[in-house]
Amino acid sequence: MVESPFQRGGFSFLGLFCIFSLAIVLVLQIVPNFPVQKKMVATTTKIDIQLIFLLIGMASAIPSFSQDQPTHPPPVDSLRKLEDTTLRIRNLNPFFTIHVDSSLSYKLEINKNPDQYFWFIKNSPVGLKINKDNGLLSFRAEKSYFLSGKLKYDYNYKVNLGVQNLNDPNERVDTSFTLVFFTTEIIPSHVKPTVSSVLYIEEGDTVSFKVECESGSFPIESINFFSNIPLKNCSVVKKCDDDFTWSPSYDFVKESDSAKQKLLLLSFVGINKFFAKDTAVVRIYVKDALDYPMATKEYEKTSQHYSRYILQLKYAFVQLDKQLKHTKNTRSSFDIGTASTALGGTALATSSETGTQNVGKVLPSVGVTLVPVKETVAPTPSYEQNSASTIRAAIKRMEYTLTDNSLNGERDPDITKKTAKLKDELKQTQIQLIDIPIDETNNMSEEELNAYFNSPKVNKKYRLKKSK
Repeated sequence: MVESPFQRGGFSFLGLFCIFSLAIVLVLQIVPNFPVQKKMVATTTKIDIQLIFLLIGMASAIPSFSQDQPTHPPPVDSLRKLEDTTLRIRNLNPFFTIHVDSSLSYKLEINKNPDQYFWFIKNSPVGLKINKDNGLLSFRAEKSYFLSGKLKYDYNYKVNLGVQNLNDPNERVDTSFTLVFFTTEIIPSHVKPTVSSVLYIEEGDTVSFKVECESGSFPIESINFFSNIPLKNCSVVKKCDDDFTWSPSYDFVKESDSAKQKLLLLSFVGINKFFAKDTAVVRIYVKDALDYPMATKEYEKTSQHYSRYILQLKYAFVQLDKQLKHTKNTRSSFDIGTASTALGGTALATSSETGTQNVGKVLPSVGVTLVPVKETVAPTPSYEQNSASTIRAAIKRMEYTLTDNSLNGERDPDITKKTAKLKDELKQTQIQLIDIPIDETNNMSEEELNAYFNSPKVNKKYRLKKSK
């Protein structure tokens, strides 16, 4: 059932009506000149007092009647203060900033009796302490901590904080706060390469060094690398302790460069978190140098041509020597035949028979006739003999030159001179023996040619004899 506003206040509609009527009667009695009163004086005089008492009785009874009506309880206040039962820290500051050489003293409070609880911290930096009984944080930021490297500037130290009931282990609070140290004294950080500021290298060499950083108040976070000449095949330095490695090619120094060297400037720019910069410059003087891989290939190629020409000369010498040997055998046969006829004619001339004596007289003439035939069939091989001697001497000289100009190690400093010497000797020999036919192909191997050329019989034949 829905209540009216009058019932909520304790009065009914009837009670209000009675009160209103009583008020009208009183007005009529009090105001003497009221027009209606003149007509009603005679009839209402007797009943006025009774009517008044009746209305007063009814008005007095109305409140008691209204109090018997059912009422509802008063509304509950939503802002009523509740009891604080959950353990919590009242004044926890999540972030502390401390200047170097200053102190921190901060007392933490909880919403319960602190005598029944104890405090603890974890992962705390060096020097930070807490009173386990009353939660007092204390710290003295001494400069020695930072100089020794135990603490760092502008580094967020996250400290775990906790408070626990001594009687109930389950009643505890675990939280954390951040601690940062700063200083107004700025110690600059520097970029420090592990080499001197000036280097001298040659083409083909490899330069390698480490780029280190000397940390100050704010460490260097990144390094930018610049050079005055575009570089190829070099390592890029991006942070501290990175290695720089580079090898200049053999065409790095141009012919137009003065003093046959080129200056290379390497700039290492270190940047910290506040974009403060520090630059380290390394000057590298690159000198012109011989391209040893290319020079070695050229030497090997020249040496191969040189050795191949020696083998060709040896084959030509073998052919000439065999030809001389054949000519010598032919001439020896003619000489033996001439001597035999002369000796046979002398022996037959002493015979007692006339016919035999006549044959003995003719035979010496036959021997004399064989002499021009010998010169025609097997002339004296003076040209071949001289050519063979010349070729043999050239071979000996070239072999000695090849041995004398062999390389001493992988990086012989005289490799260019030795290559030029072999080329000159080869060209000179080719000009000297230009009239001697050289066969490009032969049916003898290198071992067979060397065995024939160095045989004792051939060495004895072409050995120089001392004149008496």
